[in-house]
Formats: sequence, structure tokens, C-alpha cells
Amino acid sequence: MKQSEKIVGREEEKRLLEKLFCSERAEFLAVYGRRRVGKTYLVRNYFRNKGVFFEITGSFNRSPKDQLANFYTEFKALFDSAKESTTPKNWRDAFARLVKAVEMIEGKQKVILFFDELPWLSSGKSDFLSAVDYAWNRHFSSMPNVLLIVSGSAASWMIHHVVNNTGGLYGRLSAHLRLLPFTLYETRKYLQMREILLTDKQICEVYMVTGGVPKYLSYLERGLSAAQNIHMLCFTPQAPLLTEFHKLYHSLFQKAEMHLQIIRVLAKKRRGMSRSELLEKAKLTNSGRTSIVLQELEESGFITKLSRVGKKSKNSNYYLSDEYTLFYLRWIEDVKSELLRGIEPDYWIKKQSGQSFKSWAGFAFETLCLKHLSQIKSALQIGGVNTQATYWSFEMDGKKEIEIDLVIDRADQCVNLCEIKFCQDEYAITKAYVDEVTRKKTLFAEKAQTKKALFMTLISPFGGVKNANFQNIIDQEIKLDALFLKQ
Repeated sequence: MKQSEKIVGREEEKRLLEKLFCSERAEFLAVYGRRRVGKTYLVRNYFRNKGVFFEITGSFNRSPKDQLANFYTEFKALFDSAKESTTPKNWRDAFARLVKAVEMIEGKQKVILFFDELPWLSSGKSDFLSAVDYAWNRHFSSMPNVLLIVSGSAASWMIHHVVNNTGGLYGRLSAHLRLLPFTLYETRKYLQMREILLTDKQICEVYMVTGGVPKYLSYLERGLSAAQNIHMLCFTPQAPLLTEFHKLYHSLFQKAEMHLQIIRVLAKKRRGMSRSELLEKAKLTNSGRTSIVLQELEESGFITKLSRVGKKSKNSNYYLSDEYTLFYLRWIEDVKSELLRGIEPDYWIKKQSGQSFKSWAGFAFETLCLKHLSQIKSALQIGGVNTQATYWSFEMDGKKEIEIDLVIDRADQCVNLCEIKFCQDEYAITKAYVDEVTRKKTLFAEKAQTKKALFMTLISPFGGVKNANFQNIIDQEIKLDALFLKQ
């Protein structure tokens, strides 16, 4: 396999794919995950040299006739002996042809049938799902050399129509795989493979823009700093992420206006908000449609729902957790027209020295830490302990009194109160900061009504300066290298 075709990371995913490939019975796999996360790349590069590999990709906003024409092109290219000389009339006809072609293949040879972007193949009145349902239940399920794979970027659609299907596909899946963006560990490994050698802190800065989405990372260039690469990614007339935002949402959701409305409201409150507050701010009704939209955004990885300390899930807050969305709305959208005209040639380089950058970077680093909670738990040696992680704040008379960046509430009767600082060097703790943190600790114990042991934990790229103030208040510290741990 060529270097450009190597599959970086994805160890658990590759183990599952190998298990299904080596199975002695027919297998049916559903793969889903957000746009650009590498679903097609993973399946294609893992299987295309391991047997008879048939692939058809749905086209966005195209008619069933066009989709069937694409099927016919791929079918004729792979199965040279196929006698059909016309495009299938419908998907039932297409699958009948595919069944015949597979039956002609020697039984010990593996056949991988890959239907990519399933929501697009199934759009309109295509009857695709009923056709694949019939073909699987009547034919493919009894062919031990068949591995059927369906994939889609619209996570909620895939879960509703395939994973949790209550019709003919109910209980038919062998496995389902949600492909997530790269972790920091995988991001570093991917960049090293491409000989893009950045420091861990610079990799973090790139991650805080791209969220570890492989396609976005593929645009990075060797020999450029993190700041230069981010500028090239987002702030030139040809920047690939300059115009990605609307494509991203409208390709995933049929009617994306409500999704975007929710996203924009959440972007204005970094600490998230309750469902009732969110609906009020977004001017939406508490309806079934709203619940579906929230579910779609959560399952697609754009928002996160976190329970409050000591509360049940119904008291959860919603947070905007997609790094690219946060970055676009904060830095790109307002100056997009100027950037497209090339009026701001050094935009990002200039912004990095301002207070707005420091504020954004601090919040983006907090989001990154929450996504690497398992690495943080490993560093704290509590990997096997059940935990609940959230942000905590307390307001008095409508005024924010105190906030804690990350609370890790542990089943072993302890709580880590995490202070997260994204800084250029070791964080120097002052006497005033000691007083502030001590007050936070006292107020948390009082308002959360907890009798658990409280540990003040510092998370920052380079740790803290080991002065007397540090020794007085910090129980544990986590440096950047811990976030790059392989899980």
C-alpha cells in the first residue's frame, strides 16, 4: 500500500473490519459519521485489495435515475461478464443483477459490497431501502462470502433508518460503526506520516480549528507553522475552509435552517444553556421537530449535552462542541466577503496577538480537553472509575459568581476541579489566584452539597511554575503530553 493510502490510527475500527472480513458467514455493517471524517477512505483502503470490491456512492440532490446510471457504470466496470446492456429500471432490478453477479463468483472469494452516502441513494421515491432489505433477507444473508457495507454522513438518518430500523432491516445488522474525528494522538501520527513536523502545542492549535477532521488536516502543508497553515486553511480567497460551513450543514440536513439557528444561538454562550433557554433564545417551540433537530445535531457531533453536577439528564445543558463551527462563527463569517476579495492578506497573523485570540483559544482548549477526557482520566490514574464530567458555575442575583472549567465527579467519592489554562509557557500562580481558587473550592462544596474529597487540578500545555503558590493550591497537574496518550 502506498504511503498516501495508509490508514492512520483507527485501531478499534480496523479490528472490527478484520473480524467481519474473516467471518465465515454473511455480514452487514453500517458506518456513519460526520462529513469529511474519513468513512469512505477507511472502507475503501481497507477492503479494495482484499477481494471483489464493489462500490457505489450516492450523489447529492440527484434523481433516482441518475443514481441508477452511476450504479450501472460501476457494475459494468467490475463485472465484465454481466450481460445487461441497459440501466436498471429501479433499485429492485439493480440488486437482482448484483445478486446474479455475486452468485457467479467462486464461493471462497470474499465479496465486499459498499454503498456509500446511503441517505443520498435513498432520497426521494427511490425505494432503495426496501430493495436492499429484500436483497439482503432473500439472498445476500445466505451467502457466507458477502460483506455488505452501507455508509452515510447524516448520522441521525443512518441511526433512524438503518441502525434502529424497525422494518425489514430490524435486527439484520452484524455491527455498526460510528467514525469519529482523529484524537490528538491520531492527528500527530497522521501529520508525522506526511512529514509535517509541528510541536504538540502547534498541533493543538490546528486541532482547535479542525477538530481532528481528517479531510481538513489533509490540506496542511509541510514546512509551514500552525499559524501559517491556519491562515492558508481559512483566510485566503482559495482557503478550503472559508466556504465549507454552509456546505457542511446543508449536505447533512435536508432543512438545515433550524439546525443553523440553534448553532448560532449556542455559539454566543460558550458555557452552554438549558433546553428551555436555548429554545427561548432561538425563538423555537418545544415541539417534536425541535427535539429531532437537537438529536440530529448531537448525533452528528456538533453539539454536546452535559448533565449538571448531581443532576439528572433532564437538567442537562447543550454546548456547541464542533471546533470548526466555533472557529468559523468567531473568526471567518464576519470578514468572509473581504477574505474572498483578498483584502485581508495577513488577517490571522495579526489577530493572534490580541485579547480576542486568547479568549477564543482558552475556550477552544477547554473543548479539546473535554473530548480527551479518557486521556485526562488515564493521567489521573482513574481510568477504571465511573465519572461524570461537566462545567460548573454559580450565579447570585443574576450575576455570575464563580465558574469551574471542568468538573470530574468520580464514583470513588472524589471530585477533580480542573482549572484549564492555554498559555505559551508554564502557568505562574499568584497569591491572588490562590485566593480565587480557594474560594471556588469552598463555594463548590457548599452549593453542590457534596462531601466528596475535592482535588484542584491544573491542565495546561506546560504545567505550572512550581512556586509556593502552586504547592499551596494545586493537587495534580496535567500537561499537554498526557492529552496525546494513545487509548
